Amino acid sequence: MIKTMSILNISFPIFMYFVGLLVFCFKCKHLLLMLLSLEFIVLSLYFGLYICMSFFFYEYYFSMIFLTMSVCEGALGLSILVAMIRSYGNDYFQSFSILW
Repeated sequence: MIKTMSILNISFPIFMYFVGLLVFCFKCKHLLLMLLSLEFIVLSLYFGLYICMSFFFYEYYFSMIFLTMSVCEGALGLSILVAMIRSYGNDYFQSFSILW
């Protein structure tokens, strides 16, 4: 029972990671959808990190550093989104001639 539970605990963050990666790859028209999928990927990585650290009885100090960096990444992404909407009026990637 314990071995099955640990396999389920480790496979769920991997499934979350690949779902976020698929959304990131296939829904790349809007910047907001891309940022949400990146945050979902970071959340799945944090969840997997937490499970591995609790499985091996490590301290959670590194997870606090990881959360701090992911909050900085989210704030930077939102500031880019606000600047893009202010300058172009939307968050479509197809409206830029520079990127595509």
